[in-house]
Amino acid sequence: MPRLRFLVFAGLVLGLLHAYIGLRLFPVLGLPAPLSALGWGLLATSTLLQPLSLVLREGMAPAWRDRLSWVAMLAMGLFSSLLVFTLLRDVFLLGLSAIEGALSISPLPPAFMADTAQLVLVAALLVSVLGFFNARRLARVVEVEVPLRNLPPALHGFRIAQISDIHVGPTIKRNYLERIVGRVNGLQADLVAITGDLVDGRVRDLAAHTQPLAGLQSRHGSYFVTGNHEYYSNAPEWIDEMRRLGLTVLMNEHVVLDHDGAPLVLAGVTDYSAGGFYESHRSDPLAALRAAPEAVSVLLAHQPRSAGAAAQAGFDLQLSGHTHGGQFWPWNHFVPLQQPFTAGLHRIQELWVYVSRGTGYWGPPKRFGAPSEITCLTLVPA
Repeated sequence: MPRLRFLVFAGLVLGLLHAYIGLRLFPVLGLPAPLSALGWGLLATSTLLQPLSLVLREGMAPAWRDRLSWVAMLAMGLFSSLLVFTLLRDVFLLGLSAIEGALSISPLPPAFMADTAQLVLVAALLVSVLGFFNARRLARVVEVEVPLRNLPPALHGFRIAQISDIHVGPTIKRNYLERIVGRVNGLQADLVAITGDLVDGRVRDLAAHTQPLAGLQSRHGSYFVTGNHEYYSNAPEWIDEMRRLGLTVLMNEHVVLDHDGAPLVLAGVTDYSAGGFYESHRSDPLAALRAAPEAVSVLLAHQPRSAGAAAQAGFDLQLSGHTHGGQFWPWNHFVPLQQPFTAGLHRIQELWVYVSRGTGYWGPPKRFGAPSEITCLTLVPA
């Protein structure tokens, strides 16, 4: 019953937002009746796709479930841009109306109103198309140097390949992940770090699609920490599956790597929200470093907001993801409402924090202004 109430509420909100778009754009476009009816039909379909995809997917065959998800996610991406550009148009027109009133200028001509409405449609479609190709192409490699004090000579040039937020699920499958693994292996890194949100779905549905992770290659192996989406998808099962694939899962614990005689402490914590799902999984950076030797220390933590506790624990570097860099404009401007950093390399006290924009995407196959990345971090002396 709570789920039904949520779906009804979500459907009503989506319906109102879609109606807002139609009411603000269609009348000024002067569309013929058939085209106007088609436009309203498409908006109605977009409204229903999101709730229906959640309701129907559980009883559908996997292939049809994925097709429905594809259509729903594409519609969501286009709707998002339509809503944003419609709002911006209204703010722009409101500003012009205020200027008209102040200067006693004649009202805006209908042709101008129609042109701005057309511009909204074109801009939303263009951003969605470009965003689709940006999301579906193979993530580029981003090279980052991290300057650390007291870095042992043996660790100069130590390379960490980080991938994050791939979201294997309805629209991201095995072939997408295989290309990522191939590019990561080409880096010949000293270790591979996977900082959460690998999947969106259960092991029984996605195990075949995450199998390429078994092929990851690096000198010291591959390490994984959970993200919030693992907890939406039965995290204990995914933890077991990662271990079956040969990955080391770090859950508020650390390992000590010997790199040409120099130790490096690699720690990992469960997701910042994990304690809300399983009390025994509560994230704890201090516990992750307990009893570790004095050495350079790196923490894998899905969410950047683990950084405050990581700095207090005494880590040198934290690698995170979660934010997707906002994924597509303008949502990057809203990330700081929840997280201390959106993307890139930052500093808290003596702690460096690197936040990946993510290697895949979540929800709509769309990236605009926040390109996906495979990060190659190199430790250098400060």
